[in-house]
Amino acid sequence: MLSSVEEGGEQQDVVSWSNTIGVIGRDLFIYCLHRLSRWEYAAIASLNRDLNSVVRNGDIYRLRRKNGVAEHWIYLSCGTDPPEWEAYDPSTGRWIHVPKMPPAERYFWESLAVGTELLVFGDCGRVALRYSILTNSWTGLADAMNTPRRFFGSASAGEKAYVAGGVDSSLINVLSSAEMYDSEAHTWTPLPGMNRARYGCSGAFMDGKFYVIGGLSSSHELLTCGEEYDLNRRSWRVIDNMSQELNLDRLGGPPLLAVVNNELYAADYSENNDLKQYDKLDNKWITLGKLPVRSKKKEGWDMGFRACGDRLIVIGPPNNFSDEKVGELHSWTPDGQPPLWNLVATRPYNGHSWILCAVMGC
Repeated sequence: MLSSVEEGGEQQDVVSWSNTIGVIGRDLFIYCLHRLSRWEYAAIASLNRDLNSVVRNGDIYRLRRKNGVAEHWIYLSCGTDPPEWEAYDPSTGRWIHVPKMPPAERYFWESLAVGTELLVFGDCGRVALRYSILTNSWTGLADAMNTPRRFFGSASAGEKAYVAGGVDSSLINVLSSAEMYDSEAHTWTPLPGMNRARYGCSGAFMDGKFYVIGGLSSSHELLTCGEEYDLNRRSWRVIDNMSQELNLDRLGGPPLLAVVNNELYAADYSENNDLKQYDKLDNKWITLGKLPVRSKKKEGWDMGFRACGDRLIVIGPPNNFSDEKVGELHSWTPDGQPPLWNLVATRPYNGHSWILCAVMGC
């Protein structure tokens, strides 16, 4: 692994990276790399072809997932159309440049992160793009959903994502259908349909099950029931009054939900501006405290609320609206006490568009 070179009249030993994999074995080399920070992978991949292949083929991330190793980066787009993305690494406080999306139809952007990919949907699901951290590039998602949809609920777990409900590309027909996306195989698999068609809903993955909460019915009535999809039984169960206490407005946006350590939280962006936690046993919501940001139009589209590892993150306009061109990013680690939010960063924001926010854990 070491070779001698002459530099400045002195002999020095340097690492010959070309032989590293062959000397210690590919499996052991990948095992060593999978413990390093994701931040280091780009530099490692640039050293030579062998290292580039090891990083870019995804084996490291599969091993990390198998061994429970994950770093959570926040992917964020504030007030641009089409979206311009950047990533934030909370462990280092660094912002990472994400290449610009290729030209595509502007219209109704939605996003979710799954595995090592960020998926972005536009034009009612007819346009779909995939950003891969393996290649640091965007591609068209030719294998898009079986049923193009908008205003759907979604959640991801590991390399799989689940979507349900929404309206179809006509913006007329409300859907009860559901699908699963496998980011390793790049395939969409139909799932059994929900009991109730709904749109404007949100999704969450908790205790190994996929939940769809809130939204409007086919007759455009507010739904307070939720549905639980059991992956093993491949069946849905209706949970009455699951979102009744979230004070959702019929004309507002979907519930803002996040799951940390299998506990479900909601950003109640109504007049009260509360952070709430779901009580699974009693099927009710408990108010924990206030949110540090506030939706300007009381509809939640200008806020982001996500789980980021063991913490909650929320981004949106400042509570006092002191600067309409700035969005604030706050975090809090649930600890059984009232929330004490930590201001992490601020980002430029025009104050009139949606905030798109997704968290990739890999």
